[in-house]
Amino acid sequence: MAEPQTPAISPFFIVSDVARSLAFYRDRLGFQVAFQEPETNPFFAVIRRDGAQLFIKAVGEDVPPLPNAERHPWAKWDAFVYAPDPDALAGAFEQRGAALVAPPADTSDGLRGFEARDPDGYVLFFGRPR
Repeated sequence: MAEPQTPAISPFFIVSDVARSLAFYRDRLGFQVAFQEPETNPFFAVIRRDGAQLFIKAVGEDVPPLPNAERHPWAKWDAFVYAPDPDALAGAFEQRGAALVAPPADTSDGLRGFEARDPDGYVLFFGRPR
């Protein structure tokens, strides 16, 4: 019998402002808003681009975002997003006005990709194994 599959994972980011995050992911990275609650001034949303999906939620001022890089500089990625052609994707993001934290490059751990940082400081690595 075949092992059951787990074809996707969805990171959950606590953000300071859902509307601001939605604008960034939609306008700069080409994500689509799959769900938001409530429809105006949302506190929670699900966003998707192809097979990549994120949950974002504003919990309140007493629970601020905490990207990994704030915990330790060597653990700076908050999400790895598989991208078969990271160089082309980086170009598409830049055409949308996204400023990349790190341009496409080969990493010391056998990957090829680039980094983008959202308004709350979360770093997403878009790439693939070399």
